[in-house]
Amino acid sequence: MLGAIAGLALPLAACKDEAPAPQAAPAAAPTVFVIRVERQPISQGVEFIGRVEAIDKVDVRARVNAFLVTRHFTEGDRVKAGDLLFTLEQGPFAAEVALRQAQVEQAEAELRNATLQVTRGRELVRTNNIPQSTLDERIAAEGEAKGKVDAARAQLDQARIQYGYTEIRVPFDGRAGRSPLSPGNLVGPDSGVLVTVVRDDPIRVSFPVTQRELLRVRRAGPDASADGLKVRIRLPDGTMMDGAGRLEFVDVAANRSTDSVLVQAVVPNAQQLLTDGQAVTVVIESANPQEAIVIPQSALQIDQQGPFVLVVGADNKVEVKRVRTSPGPVGQVVVTEGLEVGQLIITEGSQRARPGQPVTPRQQDLPPSGAVPANTPSGG
Repeated sequence: MLGAIAGLALPLAACKDEAPAPQAAPAAAPTVFVIRVERQPISQGVEFIGRVEAIDKVDVRARVNAFLVTRHFTEGDRVKAGDLLFTLEQGPFAAEVALRQAQVEQAEAELRNATLQVTRGRELVRTNNIPQSTLDERIAAEGEAKGKVDAARAQLDQARIQYGYTEIRVPFDGRAGRSPLSPGNLVGPDSGVLVTVVRDDPIRVSFPVTQRELLRVRRAGPDASADGLKVRIRLPDGTMMDGAGRLEFVDVAANRSTDSVLVQAVVPNAQQLLTDGQAVTVVIESANPQEAIVIPQSALQIDQQGPFVLVVGADNKVEVKRVRTSPGPVGQVVVTEGLEVGQLIITEGSQRARPGQPVTPRQQDLPPSGAVPANTPSGG
């Protein structure tokens, strides 16, 4: 009996000496990035696909037949009005000017002699030394000499004009394109384009607008006038050009096949990012921005019930907020319902956040917003 009691005592003693199992430490709250909801100025806008056109464009050609002597520019250079582009062979034209000048001097000498003969003839008629008919002949000769002088001077002017065509100059400020003919070639009116010069700052953009969109804009009130709108250009890489342009022209007739109206705008192009013939996205914005709540696209999530965002609420716990949205700037959306200014919404790390659980928020800055497109790009 005592042995049995002793056998039971050993396990009890062993259990008494064992330490209790340690409890697991609570998991740290996951870190998420958040932004504070704020209202920002948003310019309502609409997008179209447009085509870039140079405001001024000239195909420079030779106006006389001569050898091309000198090209005074480099292809692609910016040129100013009056700059010399080409010099043609001038010798034959200079000789023609000298010849015509000599003919003018000869005709003027003949006119002086004819005028002198008329003066003498009048004196001789007064003294009855010559008949009146002789004086009449001298007066007619004087008139003929005057005509020869006028003809000679006109021929001299024509020769000078032809000589002037041997120097080809820029008609306006712009940029010179490719020049296919090198010095030494014989050029003339039929030899083709020597170089194309375009004025590309500012530059024009043309785009079609449907009748429905045009009607909507015209009913929008005072802000829909040309003064209440500004034009911006989105480049093929998605970036917006600096500076805004203005509407310049709305066609008076619609295209019967597309039921659209051609609209033209003028935009600055100081950095030469736009080229004649290029396709771009035209963004028409209201000149008077409106305040709206704008959030990054990354903060918006969608499930079967619709769009929502995760908000860090009291005690840093995650809450679900159902929202209504409208199109916003690139990478952002406009929230029309569901959020209030000052709330913290999760932009990154939402996969680690669970509604009702605490998180560790780290704040980010909201990027500046731009125009809100009212529709997808259209036109061509």
